[in-house]
Amino acid sequence: MRSSLSFESEFLIIGAGIVGLTIARELKLRNPSAEIIIIDKESNSISHGSGRNSGVIHAGFYYPADSLKAKLTCQGNKELTQYCLANNVPINRCGKLVVAQNKTEVDGIYELEKRAKANGVDVSVVSEQEALAIEPNAKTCEVALFSPTTASADPKQVTGKIAQEVLQLGVQIHYQTGFSQLGSQPYSHLKSIVQTTNGCQYQTKKVINCAGLYADYIAKQFGFANNYAIVPFKGIYLKYQGTDQPIKTNIYPVPNLNNPFLGVHYTVTVNNEIKIGPTAIPAFWRENYQGLSNFNLFECTTILKQQAQLWLNNSFNFRRLAVEEMRKYQRRHFVELAANMVKDIDQSKFTKWTAPGIRAQLLNTKTLTLEQDFVIEGNNHSIHILNAVSPAWTSSIPFARYVVDNYLTN
Repeated sequence: MRSSLSFESEFLIIGAGIVGLTIARELKLRNPSAEIIIIDKESNSISHGSGRNSGVIHAGFYYPADSLKAKLTCQGNKELTQYCLANNVPINRCGKLVVAQNKTEVDGIYELEKRAKANGVDVSVVSEQEALAIEPNAKTCEVALFSPTTASADPKQVTGKIAQEVLQLGVQIHYQTGFSQLGSQPYSHLKSIVQTTNGCQYQTKKVINCAGLYADYIAKQFGFANNYAIVPFKGIYLKYQGTDQPIKTNIYPVPNLNNPFLGVHYTVTVNNEIKIGPTAIPAFWRENYQGLSNFNLFECTTILKQQAQLWLNNSFNFRRLAVEEMRKYQRRHFVELAANMVKDIDQSKFTKWTAPGIRAQLLNTKTLTLEQDFVIEGNNHSIHILNAVSPAWTSSIPFARYVVDNYLTN
């Protein structure tokens, strides 16, 4: 581990997950001589969201046409799929069906089709019979939405491949080097000075904050994220342990478009494994993955206060969300939610819980609403990626291009 060392660079990226890596990649592809250092408090790039997400390469039809998610996800689907194919990273082009569980949800199918057309996404509304031809086990009311370009890949392999490419391009990645604080003279000679947890000092022309769960904490030290706070939600999947494969296509419900969660669904992984989930259980500290691991009393106290405020105000129906999500810890209830979307499946074979992930969901502390779109703030000294939640993994390549075009090009 480094100690008492000083480093200089043109760009300092905080966070070596998929967003930080693709921004470094984009910068290097444009300017091979650019000096770029990435720091990360972990020993690898996949300890958090970039290694714990579902692995679904989303198509981009959920989002309003005027959103960044709409603009970047459709393109991200194409580019990440092509990246996997070009770099021999396994991909399962299994598609997706969004099914209606009753006649009330049929209108939701057509709303998703409308958004897809506005976003330039290839989808089609299919009849119940056509849906069965695509996925014989799917159960829908009257119609379903078929997305042929939705696919699955291993997020750890994809992130690892991009990290390898970035290193080959000449970017330095300093693992086990977490952000600690700004130096006592943070803008000396038009450079930011950053202190790290292992005693190192970094001088850089531009800080790019891609710290995920801690992005708001770091942004506040630079004078940003004043109206925001990260509220963590825990996502867990249940794996099907049977030797058969009763489902070959992703099956999703019609979501509530007023919140950013897509509901319990079936995901077919790159290895054709089947899992149901995820949950969106309110977490009590930022890395509340399991038990008391990574427990942080200050974070827990702060987040419990936030959750109490959301409960009292019932912001975005938080009470109902919290109760419904906590019930998903009951395996039987969790499996039954998914069982409504298929004709036949052995519920007893969903027995293995996957490693949890934490969604770094941004809360607007003024309006007490969850931010639905990507959020970026910054100035000439620093850029802060504050809400890089799903589908940020899918969108990462064009998202990096957007950040460079709009925030890092003089």
